[in-house]
Amino acid sequence: MKKMLVAVAALLAARPTHAQILTPVHWSYAAKKTSATEATVFLKATIDAGWHIYSQHQKDGGPVKTTITFDPSRAYTLVGAPQEPAPTTRPEKAFGMEVSYFANSVIFQQRVKLTGQGPVTVLGKLEFMVCNDEKCLPPDEVAFRIPVN
Repeated sequence: MKKMLVAVAALLAARPTHAQILTPVHWSYAAKKTSATEATVFLKATIDAGWHIYSQHQKDGGPVKTTITFDPSRAYTLVGAPQEPAPTTRPEKAFGMEVSYFANSVIFQQRVKLTGQGPVTVLGKLEFMVCNDEKCLPPDEVAFRIPVN
């Protein structure tokens, strides 16, 4: 009997697992110099069908809003706050309030003033929450590194 239990346990341990990690948001980054001393960095979210992420200006008490944090640097300074296009806003029963969100894709933009010469890399992180009509995934945090040439 012991040998059979050990054999069954070994079979279960050896069987492959097929856990699926949902990643419905895919980020890409770019930068464009607009002058010798300024550039714009772009943070693009491509969002799988049926999913959405929330605006940076989402009111408190609901879903986690998208937050973009830039690492301090001597090579650049931020000009204003990150910009976003107009989101879709609608009442959401799950949160009991109006929510502002983006589906399919969204591009956030941040102007930077370049303070030195040579190559500059803008570093930071994004925090966001993604939901569909059935569920929300836990908030996620993604680091980014955007070269400005």
